[in-house]
Amino acid sequence: MFDKLLSVQNISVDYTSNSFLFPWEKNLTFRAVDNVSFDVLEGETLGMVGETGSGKSTIAKAIINILKISSGEIFFQNNQISNLNEKKIKKFRKEIQMIFQDPLASLNPRMNVGEIISEPLKTHNSKLSKNDINLQVKEIMENVGLLSNQINRYPHEFSGGQCQRIGIARSVILKPKLIICDEPVSSLDVSIQAQVINLLKELQKKYNLTYLFITHDLNIAKHMSDNIMVLQFGKMVEINKSNEVFNNPKEDYTKQLISSIPRIK
Repeated sequence: MFDKLLSVQNISVDYTSNSFLFPWEKNLTFRAVDNVSFDVLEGETLGMVGETGSGKSTIAKAIINILKISSGEIFFQNNQISNLNEKKIKKFRKEIQMIFQDPLASLNPRMNVGEIISEPLKTHNSKLSKNDINLQVKEIMENVGLLSNQINRYPHEFSGGQCQRIGIARSVILKPKLIICDEPVSSLDVSIQAQVINLLKELQKKYNLTYLFITHDLNIAKHMSDNIMVLQFGKMVEINKSNEVFNNPKEDYTKQLISSIPRIK
């Protein structure tokens, strides 16, 4: 039995409009996430599936405290982490990392690969020597399928798939407890998607990683996830074991999503 790593309890997230073009719409509140609850167990992958605007990325941002929740609570390793101040956020942030949708846009073009990957180490382990950092960077580069002699190259010298491997290396180098994967393969070619998905699964076994995997692609969610949560308009529609969601969906919306993709068997 796995331990509960992340617990999201009845969270809601509201946005307030501050439109200058339409002043009559100022201070209007839009509920992006509405009373959502779920748990993520250590070592598993929870797939978060939904169409654009379903609240997936909003939930991710709330977990890492980029967005403040309007109500509810978020617990990480039994510690309440929602609505923390900056000083307290830093204590747990090294345990929760993110992999982003656009691999090239998420990398600083002025930094070489070694600097990009080592940035989290320098932030959270300031006592490490330059040699120790260099060795760790080269090791993680090789573990994600990059050549260590590419350490001084810059992001524009790499393909999209290679840039995502750099982003993955940066996220994994601290050996965090939880990695939030926000549409990590949606901008990649299908053949490259499969390579990156397999890499994430290999790294999960190697480092005992836990994933919150956000995607709009149900096939990818099925391949990647132990459990799947379906979202619509900021509300949780369904959550269950991956096979159960696909073979025995409970809700009409889930059935519609599955039936709309003829590739799923």
